This record gives sequence, structure tokens and C-alpha cells, in this order.
Amino acid sequence: METNEQGYTSLNDRFLEELGLIKNTAELITLRARYIGKNGYVTAALKTLVGLPPELRGNVGRLINEDKNLITSALKEKEEELKKLEISRKITSSKIDITLPGYYKKAGGRHPVSIVMREVIDVFVSMGFSIEDGPEVETDYYNFEALNMPKDHPARDMQDTFYINTDYVNTGTPSAHNAGNTEGDVLLRTHTSAVQIRVMQREVAKSKEMQRSAPPLRFIAPGKVYRRDSDITHTPLFHQIEGLMVDTDISFANLKAVLEGFLQLVFDRRLPVRFRPSFFPFTEPSTEVDIGCFFCKQTGCRICKGTGWIEILGAGMVNPKVFQMVGYDPEHYCGFAFGMGIERITMLKYGIDDIRLFYEGDLRFLRQF
Repeated sequence: METNEQGYTSLNDRFLEELGLIKNTAELITLRARYIGKNGYVTAALKTLVGLPPELRGNVGRLINEDKNLITSALKEKEEELKKLEISRKITSSKIDITLPGYYKKAGGRHPVSIVMREVIDVFVSMGFSIEDGPEVETDYYNFEALNMPKDHPARDMQDTFYINTDYVNTGTPSAHNAGNTEGDVLLRTHTSAVQIRVMQREVAKSKEMQRSAPPLRFIAPGKVYRRDSDITHTPLFHQIEGLMVDTDISFANLKAVLEGFLQLVFDRRLPVRFRPSFFPFTEPSTEVDIGCFFCKQTGCRICKGTGWIEILGAGMVNPKVFQMVGYDPEHYCGFAFGMGIERITMLKYGIDDIRLFYEGDLRFLRQF
């Protein structure tokens, strides 16, 4: 170390000697603290300026600052050098070939039920239908009463409907209130037909406010529904789409045209379609709609139970009593309604024989879609 005429001993030689021995970042941090830290050599040298004569203080201060700048610059260069060496060392010692492509996780996809639900909605939207929604927790009035279901209808049986009134939850047994004997019962909706009632009531109320006649309707109501049922073709929760068209001149021919067109589009093929007489409390006349079995080409198989036909949905002309319940004049308006299970259509489109596969979360199954 060299001492000048003012008595100040330069730190450069000593620092550079110690800097040459540094091998890693940790040692460099220690060296930095020893020289330019809060209690380092440079800081201590600056504190001695107070005791020097005024004529020497300026020169000594300049020399100390020169040392400080040199030390700071040298530390920075050494830090960059050490970082490059450490990166090179890691690359050299690593057994991973960084030129290989990395691992990646497979991206998820839409559930098959969601895929078909979207396809069905798209078909009806292309026909001019709008989309409506409603609550999944419903009252007896909207789920049954307003749809012309008598009190003793099988759909009201506790084996079919999830009632969620407090007395049933507490006791575990149905009461007269739970069994559907009052309009105040609360339940999980068993079909999305309840949305039809709500929409028609809403439109009638609007028309009265605006002092005009109730408007024509054309909409679908997709959503989840719940029933006390569970086997390879039924689940307690499933998805439905209900549709309604109301106007002054709707006929059964319109119903047939809409449903036949829908079935051809959603299954992407020309299919034989037949309409069988049936009964639903909220439609009159009512019909079950079947499609020709495309698995066996109507020769008879396990899927169609040897009949050559597969039941696909239910439909019919809206019962005038339903129009009366919501305020539409049945002498002036007519219309048709239909409903279908999305899981059933999905099973037919993809040849799935067990509905429980949709809800078990088995990735081997879901990755096929």
C-alpha cells in the first residue's frame, strides 16, 4: 500500500489483491461490505477527514473518492464475471439437454354434453329461436300446477321429485305440504318447462303495461334438471332443452317441420322420423318423436330394443289450460312445445351406452372428445 504526502494510505492495492482471490458471489458480497459497506474501510477513511487540517481535507477527500469509485467499478465487473461463470458451470454440470422440447400438460376440452348442448342451441338459434333461462330451484306452481298437472300426477311422487322444504329436510319424510298439495312447495325443477310459464307470464305483464296484445314467442330454455332416478340411462342431474313457439296460426305441421329439420341437422344425416300419439298434461294433442335407428339401419338391435326406432323427444300443441294459466287467450293464440334430454342425444351421437360415464370424471373417456 502506498502512503502519500498527506498521510492517506491508498486502499487500491490491498483491495485488488483481495479481489483476485474471490471465487463466488458470496465472497464478493463479503468483500463489498468490508470496503464500501456501512462500517467498511472507505467509510472509516471518510470519517477521518473531520480531524484533518482544512488545507489537507480537500485533497485527501478527493483521493478517498477516487479509491471508492475504483472499488465500486471493480466490484461491478467482478459481479458480472461471476454470474457468467455460475451460469456456465450450471449448464456444464447439468444432465438436462436444453435443446430438447420441454414437457407440457395436455389442454382440457369441452365435455361431450357441453359440445352437444352448444350444437343443439346453434341449430335452434339458426331457426330464429331465442334463448331463455330460469331458476333451478322452483315452486310447485311453476313446475307442476301452471303446466296443468293434477295433484295425483306421477311426476309429483317423491320418488321422482326432489322437494327441499324445511320439514322434509328435518324429518326425512314427506308431508302433505311436501307432496305437492300446496302452491308454496319448493323443489328442484324436474324439467325446464317451468321457464316457459315464466316467460309467457312476463310477456303478458309487459303487454298489459304497454296496452297491447301479448306478443308471439319462439324460444328455447336449456338447463339442468333433477329427478330421483339413477341407473345406466338415468342420473339424478341431467340437461334438457325445452322449446316453445306461440302465435296466432301455429299448427301441428309447424311442429313437425321444426323438429324434423332439427333432427336432420343435429345428427348430420337424413333420418326417418315418426310421431306417435302420447300424453302430456301440458300439451294436447301430444306426441313422442322417434328416429330410425342408425346403428342397425332399422333392422333391430340392442340400442333400439329390436324395434328399429329410438325415442328421442316429446312434444305437442300447448294445452289451452296452460295458456289460461299465464294469461294468453287460447281462442286467439296457439302454439307447440317440445322437450329433449341432451345426454340422450349425446349418447346416440357418440354411441355411449352408460350415462354415468359423463359424470365419473374418467380422463380416458373424456379425452376422446
